[in-house]
Amino acid sequence: MALLEIENLVVEFQTSTGPFRAVDGVSLKVDAGEVLAIVGESGSGKSVSMLAAMGLLPWTAKVTADKMVFDGQNLLGMSAAKRREIIGKDMSMIFQEPIASLNPCFTVGFQIEEVLRIHLGLDKAARRKRAIELFQAVGIPDPAERLNHFPHQMSGGQCQRVMIAIAIACNPKLLIADEPTTALDVTIQKQILDLLMRLQTEHRMGLIMITHNMGVVAETADRVIVQYKGRKMEEADVLSLFESPKSDYTRALLAALPENATGDRLPTIGELFNPNKTVEGAA
Repeated sequence: MALLEIENLVVEFQTSTGPFRAVDGVSLKVDAGEVLAIVGESGSGKSVSMLAAMGLLPWTAKVTADKMVFDGQNLLGMSAAKRREIIGKDMSMIFQEPIASLNPCFTVGFQIEEVLRIHLGLDKAARRKRAIELFQAVGIPDPAERLNHFPHQMSGGQCQRVMIAIAIACNPKLLIADEPTTALDVTIQKQILDLLMRLQTEHRMGLIMITHNMGVVAETADRVIVQYKGRKMEEADVLSLFESPKSDYTRALLAALPENATGDRLPTIGELFNPNKTVEGAA
């Protein structure tokens, strides 16, 4: 049985000019211990799809699906209170832009201990001990001292590690990493990816990696879903996707990578892909 299974997910937002469909019939599943990458340009509905699964979209969003099951539990028919018990504990997410995601008014120690208090019911001493262990696990130096720091006192890479520590605090069954290496330098990116993969292997978590970095996909993923304008264009194992992509959009995405450039000028995806043409691999 899949850890997370979604069928025909549709997400619409009401606007002044009518409903805007951000996700259009996306289906996916991920198993325990598997790494699924979701790729595509900005605005392709990658993050919205996962926020819908997490139940974190605003009230303006209309979410429907034929099926949305996590660990055998129906998320669609679940009460808000029951869903709050799962989110942050069994299903967790690393959000984009860690500095913006952390609350600037509270220390990072308070923010990680809050998760431990709500979901695990640990007392103050146990929360402090667990928080130090988590900071050590994600490679934050002087963890006991760092717990007293505010987000603005830490670097972007350190804030990303704090976000990872918060996300894995309760040993989730599924971890969703939304652009976990955005705005980080190459060295820190490699460290963060190595950390995520080590944690995923140690805890046998299901991991969904949302990214537009095809290098990250090649290095980490077992399977890949390619999205474009809210639709799933292709799904394949990582080797098949790079060696023999089925959809025109996927081929354009790969051809626009700098390492695949054949001339003096790097082509854009818009020059390589005609959205009005029938897409072979659309699903």
